[in-house]
Amino acid sequence: MHDAQHSHPAGTTGTTGTAGQHGPLAGFTVGVTAARRADELGALLQRRGAAVLHAPALRIVPLADDGELLAATKEIVGHVPDVVVATTAIGFRGWIEAADGWGLGERLVDRLREVELLARGPKVKGAIRAAGLTEEWSPSSESMAEVLERLLDEGVQGRRVAVQLHGEPLPGFVEALREAGADVVGVPVYRWMPPEDIGPVDRLIDATIGRGLDALTFTSAPAAASLLSRAELRGQLPELLAALHHDVVPACVGPVTALPLQAHGIDTVQPERFRLGPLVQLLCAELPGRARTLPVAGHRVEIRGQAVLVDGDLRPVPPAGMSLLRCLARRPGWVVARSELLAALPGAGRDEHAVETAMARLRTALGAPKLIQTVVKRGYRLALDPAADAKYADG
Repeated sequence: MHDAQHSHPAGTTGTTGTAGQHGPLAGFTVGVTAARRADELGALLQRRGAAVLHAPALRIVPLADDGELLAATKEIVGHVPDVVVATTAIGFRGWIEAADGWGLGERLVDRLREVELLARGPKVKGAIRAAGLTEEWSPSSESMAEVLERLLDEGVQGRRVAVQLHGEPLPGFVEALREAGADVVGVPVYRWMPPEDIGPVDRLIDATIGRGLDALTFTSAPAAASLLSRAELRGQLPELLAALHHDVVPACVGPVTALPLQAHGIDTVQPERFRLGPLVQLLCAELPGRARTLPVAGHRVEIRGQAVLVDGDLRPVPPAGMSLLRCLARRPGWVVARSELLAALPGAGRDEHAVETAMARLRTALGAPKLIQTVVKRGYRLALDPAADAKYADG
């Protein structure tokens, strides 16, 4: 997957499609801000028909270069904690690998055999066992809240608890342990930094503001915070927030990830299980559910983000054409003046001839010229079926 470039899945690049061959996300474009596991998320989206625009909003500092992790590892080897909480598989594996690189690997694993080792979920359990260790306990919910509840029930007064920090803030987790009397040691397994090349992020922000995206996905709170701060630096934060409020669906893998967006008043959609698969399934329900379906000239027309389904056939439409179609669909069956259509065209200027050119391309793309009628000297209208006219008569 290329950074900040559209990746077109099979079945969305041609001018026609066969009903049922395209996925539930065909005709939609989804932005991916992830640095970690971006290829996996992109592949899941593309398999369901989406076009993907990827721009990692962060990069991860390699573990072996991080002095903070080395200091925390030495502290644990020298002064064994009572409890160690492992939160991510990639982080736990990386920690052991980094310790090996520093010549501390065996001593660290030996120390971890002496502690109460808690794993947040099955993937972390796998990483723990791969290191030749056994976890004491793991919650069925994969929830840090349940891990916290267990620790507080056990009592942590005077106990030393090491927590593997995984790049995202754990709201209240460390604070609650400290309030209950624990001595908490943070193990920062990797650190987030701004991307070295900011260009893809800027293009992703522009695409969001320009409604070239239908959804924007976030898999970590730092990525969300990074995107918002970059937009603010460019003077585009109000426009970005407006797009996420009204037209572009902000989809977060879980409530922690959503916090920076919520701080700006943005409501997000989140799956019940905080995983990439459920996040994609959520978009498969959410985006088609927002598409407009109309009976036009004997055809069933479903207006998706960047394409149209005509009787189930997928018809990719250029951005200018989508702008015209959305403008016509706001008042189905009503005549829309050329001047209003011109205003809807991105960067068209004042020449109404641009409307005729874009309209001709739109009709070609739709493959059914009679869907849009020309009303001489007045403008254009969607040829809404007579039975549906009454429904939309009040505009």
